[in-house]
Amino acid sequence: MNLSKILVCLCLYAISLSAWSIDVMEFRCTRKEKDYTEEYDMKITLASGNQKAKVYLDDRDLDQSDEFGKQIVKSVTMARPNIVILIEASFAPEKVMDVAYPAGTVSTQMTLDPITGKLKKVEKIQGGILGATIGNGTQVTEESCALAKMPYRVTGK
Repeated sequence: MNLSKILVCLCLYAISLSAWSIDVMEFRCTRKEKDYTEEYDMKITLASGNQKAKVYLDDRDLDQSDEFGKQIVKSVTMARPNIVILIEASFAPEKVMDVAYPAGTVSTQMTLDPITGKLKKVEKIQGGILGATIGNGTQVTEESCALAKMPYRVTGK
């Protein structure tokens, strides 16, 4: 990580982002599980005015709804030095390869420390295809993220 990114991270720790007037933060994240590695971009836009906070993974808005279920970013909170993201998802009953799965829910809390780059995910799974395949209960995983761009303010507001 270069010196300017380290300085920005230290500033995020020292003062609140609302006082700093930052609207958008972009990270490059890596998920590793056994022999599998996945890289993705995460963009976080903070709430402002009448617009709610948003989270995007590889430019895909995490607030989604269709006939298969609903996922919503409940909140993005700056809790120095961490960024805490709460996401709730619910899934309709479904049938996959002649196996019927009941409705299910997943509640996710992501805690990102922009200084260390540590992203901790705590997912509470209940029912649905995930409960049947992964198991009901709490799953905890860790990933790593680094600032991809300096935090910035959206112009024209």
